[in-house]
Amino acid sequence: MEKTVISVVGPTAIGKTKLAIAIAQQYKTEIISADSRQFFKEMNIGTAVPSPEELAAAPHHFIQHKSILEPYSVGDFERDAIAKLESLFETKDIVVLVGGSGLYVDAVTKGLDHFPEVDAAIRPRLNQELATQGIAVLQNRLKELDPEYFNKVDIQNPHRLVRALEICIGTGKPYSSFLNKDKNKRPFKTITLGIEAEREMIYERINQRVDLMVDAGLIDEVKSLIENKALNALQTVGYKELFNYFEGLWQLDFAISEIKKNTRRFAKRQLTWFRRATETIWVDFDEEITVIIDKIETEIK
Repeated sequence: MEKTVISVVGPTAIGKTKLAIAIAQQYKTEIISADSRQFFKEMNIGTAVPSPEELAAAPHHFIQHKSILEPYSVGDFERDAIAKLESLFETKDIVVLVGGSGLYVDAVTKGLDHFPEVDAAIRPRLNQELATQGIAVLQNRLKELDPEYFNKVDIQNPHRLVRALEICIGTGKPYSSFLNKDKNKRPFKTITLGIEAEREMIYERINQRVDLMVDAGLIDEVKSLIENKALNALQTVGYKELFNYFEGLWQLDFAISEIKKNTRRFAKRQLTWFRRATETIWVDFDEEITVIIDKIETEIK
């Protein structure tokens, strides 16, 4: 049988963990997490890390295996995840990949784009501009240097803007000119399952999840991380809003409402990313697992 990765994707709070576990149990296999914030052991409640019961239901990898104090890039994850897949495929024909971080999912299933080395001083300068002049300055510069990428990137994501501008400035060429070139072909087949629901249902589930996080102790978790708030890992919805509360900039009720709003926006961006892949098999969030397994079996055969 051809080695196969079953990739479960979709917006936040849609039920990816539940489906991934059900599939892993069906095929007696293991799960690789591609959620870029669940990697960090200090971030538990705000990243919706699987519960102890869920972690016990199927073996998981890349859950809280790093500290926020350790640099860990998407390239590091690609290397580690591919090595883990090679190890798992020695005894299994199928492995489940699950996560809402589209770039990290693609890093495993498709490989990353490769970029030239550039002057390491460029990024700190861009980050300084971001901090002192605001995101609009970076947006306008990217629009000037690489209009093609500007038109498809999430221009509200400062990390993406800085990375693209770093390459534009360091190479004198558009960031987009390096995309989709000579990626490493994967020695496995990928079946991608996307979970979807009506927008109102997704938003309702997000609002409920945020309330549950607050009840579970999110505020205390964020308070314990204040001294590290400048770290990249903590530039995350659910954390940055509460940092504003602790700094006295916002009232608590407003901060929580902003978490809900920004999570809804994030879910919209996730769907935009995942819908670009025409080969994805979309299933309803409440689809019976037997129906989903039948669809997987059809693809495998």
